[in-house]
Amino acid sequence: MDIEVQVPASSANLGPGFDVLAIALGWYLRVRYRASGEGDLRIVDGPDLRGGPNLVLGAMRIYAQECGVRLPGGTLAIASEIPVARGLGSSAAAVVAGLVLANELCGRPVGRGELFRLACAIEGHGDNVGAALYGGAVLAVDGADGPLVVSIPIRAQLAAVLLVPESLGYTTDARSVLPRRIRRMTAVRTAARTALVVLALTTGQPELLATAMEDELHQPYRAVLYPHLEETIAVAREAGAYGAALSGAGPAVVALVHPDRVEDVRHAFDRLIARRGYAAQAVVLPIDETGARVERRTAESLGRLPERARGLE
Repeated sequence: MDIEVQVPASSANLGPGFDVLAIALGWYLRVRYRASGEGDLRIVDGPDLRGGPNLVLGAMRIYAQECGVRLPGGTLAIASEIPVARGLGSSAAAVVAGLVLANELCGRPVGRGELFRLACAIEGHGDNVGAALYGGAVLAVDGADGPLVVSIPIRAQLAAVLLVPESLGYTTDARSVLPRRIRRMTAVRTAARTALVVLALTTGQPELLATAMEDELHQPYRAVLYPHLEETIAVAREAGAYGAALSGAGPAVVALVHPDRVEDVRHAFDRLIARRGYAAQAVVLPIDETGARVERRTAESLGRLPERARGLE
């Protein structure tokens, strides 16, 4: 029996929700475990993830240490559609995949809430790992008893259109340009817009995202690193997107769009890329509503994960 885990990409912040809001997207990292009967876990196939495929294996080892268990030996084959260092949650997906797989190998003694807390301890913040684990849109906060994640019901038809540059972006660089202090009214407007993002999604009023996804907390400063940012957001809005923002730490830009308008926005991004000579691509992705999924498979059924694998319970 083999075990396969599938974890989605994610886009964090959605404008003003710095380190607290994220949404899961339909690009996936997949890990297949095959038991070997003895020995340690080892990677036999894997992409050049930022930090290496060992992000998956490292998360599994942290799980074993924190939970006081010994993981069985076996091999890991890792495949990922998620571009690394683009602000699309590639490292969060790897961490969540490792934790979910380790938990499955041990008979699932740990619930999703504890897996989320372990993922936060590894990643340092809960937005991307929350979306990767739970799917859909999430709000991640530091509670009195530790990290807390809340799923945000999406009651609007949405798809994501991304402009994904070939250049890499690093979280440390994106954070280094941020001011150490902000003005009080900046904090007030940011809190209001973050609440408005949640309201827009939960009440089925996506037109509110035009205002809600505006940001003055981090994007104006990160625009120094990403000259394409402001124009890409404007182009998305002009083409019919509800709202657009820098995806995570960048450099990708995400636009939330009604499914009927995705081609309009994608073509607008393609024209922008051609006009400016950007090394980038425009991509349309669905919103992933399931999060991390697990399937136990026999040797005869190995291959690509089916469209509907079993979700975490």
